[in-house]
Amino acid sequence: MQPPVQSSDPVADLRAAGAGPGTLVALALAPGGVGVAGAGCCLWFAGEALPVVRQILADLRPRVTWWAAADLAPLVRLGLRAEVCWDAGAVHRLLHGGSQADPAAVWAVEHGLDPAGSPRTGQLDLLGAGNAADTTGDDPVEGFDPVRPDGYLRPGWAASGPPDPVAAAGWAGAVLAVASRQRAAVDQLPDARRLRPGPPLPLLSAWSESAADVLAVELGVHGLPLDRGVAGRLLTERVGPPPTDAGAAEQARVRRDAAVLDTLQGAPATDLRNPADVRALLTRVGIQLPDTRSWRLEPFRGTHPFVDALLTWRKTERIATTYGWTWLERHVGSDGRLRGSWTGCDGGAGRMTASAGLHNLPAELRPAVVAEPGHLLVRADLGQVEPRVLAAISGDDALASTTADLDLYAPVAARLRCDRPTAKVAVLAAMYGQTSGAAGEALRGLERAYPVAMGHLRAAEETGRSGGVLRTYGGRLLRLWPLPDPADPGAVTARGRFARNAVVQGAAAELFKMWAVSVRAALPTGADVVLCLHDELLVHAPRDSAEDVAQLLREVLGATAARWAAGSGVRFVADVAVIARWSDAKS
Repeated sequence: MQPPVQSSDPVADLRAAGAGPGTLVALALAPGGVGVAGAGCCLWFAGEALPVVRQILADLRPRVTWWAAADLAPLVRLGLRAEVCWDAGAVHRLLHGGSQADPAAVWAVEHGLDPAGSPRTGQLDLLGAGNAADTTGDDPVEGFDPVRPDGYLRPGWAASGPPDPVAAAGWAGAVLAVASRQRAAVDQLPDARRLRPGPPLPLLSAWSESAADVLAVELGVHGLPLDRGVAGRLLTERVGPPPTDAGAAEQARVRRDAAVLDTLQGAPATDLRNPADVRALLTRVGIQLPDTRSWRLEPFRGTHPFVDALLTWRKTERIATTYGWTWLERHVGSDGRLRGSWTGCDGGAGRMTASAGLHNLPAELRPAVVAEPGHLLVRADLGQVEPRVLAAISGDDALASTTADLDLYAPVAARLRCDRPTAKVAVLAAMYGQTSGAAGEALRGLERAYPVAMGHLRAAEETGRSGGVLRTYGGRLLRLWPLPDPADPGAVTARGRFARNAVVQGAAAELFKMWAVSVRAALPTGADVVLCLHDELLVHAPRDSAEDVAQLLREVLGATAARWAAGSGVRFVADVAVIARWSDAKS
């Protein structure tokens, strides 16, 4: 690697080298400055990074690349916005599946090395003898080349980032090399769309997945507005006031349990958190079940007071243990924002995920999610997205025609000559791999009415069963786990069902994220995306622009679908509402 050059004006130097709109320009932050690589030059700048990075984005309009959007979190907290980007970690997950996307693994894979062989800090480094400061697996304090003689990244840099601006320039050069290789690999992926206007779909996926990782950082920085007073009142109503000490917490726990056990005369000492004990109590009241999951218990409400009390207890216990007073103090800041860490995709089908309970907030606590003064929430929920996605990715024109209706289950029911609930169960069952049960006849009708869509699901299932290579509509590799015993029919079936559903769930996640990041880029000043929940988007917007934001969400969905599902004839819809609190939205 050529030695980096110090620059007092990186924008001018990059422009002189040929950087411009759409050019890949790599950024890496370090204490005291920033490293930049692009258009054949490798630069380092000593000083405040935010003004320089903002100027690069505004004046050159490049496609900026980095190892991970989280590396830019310090600048995001200061107000940096970057929409046009290439996140090496996000694209790595797209190309290779799974959730591991640290720089060491990404570099190794792109250079044909075994990621398991990447050195770790503290290991003896016999290959680093040429640098007296690099006699262990840790990195030299000085230097700019992040690559060891054996081809792997230096472990300290991979773990903690470059130590200074000169090293940051080398770090930026390394990720630029990776991004260039990734771009070539993405270009080799097939485009699943039947019509192909504009960039190929896998390239669109790489761009939107990268922007989704930036959105994930912003979600963690901005947080979800939550009224602490309302949250406290809701917690008090359900689990009691904040416990003063451990003894008070234990007494509250005993009282919650007693409300259930008191419905049984002479019941023995029982742990309601132990499924075996709960099954014994159910047997005592004449209910025999294979397990004690709530969905199995629901049909038995009203048969005995114990069942009603147990189901109520479970909701309360979940709030008390997962969303109780400790949760409120730990995750809600003094500014009234609930914050957790977000990731752009999980290791399965690729959905966004979050910590701090953001993805599982109980309905009982949603009234506490309230817009701040002068603002409103704009909530949009994609309607019947999975069957619409199936129509698009399979190319089934008959199923696509049903999406013209706001309620696609109605035309499906008419075609199958059954009622709407049966049609809905059949469609969902087909996507989840269920082939029998109450909707069995309707499932057979689906095979006759929509053979292309059903064939697409069967093909995915067979690929899963055989352990073949499976990618989503947008190009994401779906990792299929190896089977300890390939002859185990249950394990083979489970993997097939995962594949059958993952091609739909994964594609739906890609559509959602492309929509979400497009909304984010188009929002007016003062409006921010504050929640991405599966198929639901929540925007916090100034009151006077909330209706415009609602219309924007609809328009951006139409434009996104036109790119993502070009030529499919599939209509995507969203239920959009302007509300003061999250619980005001129709569920």
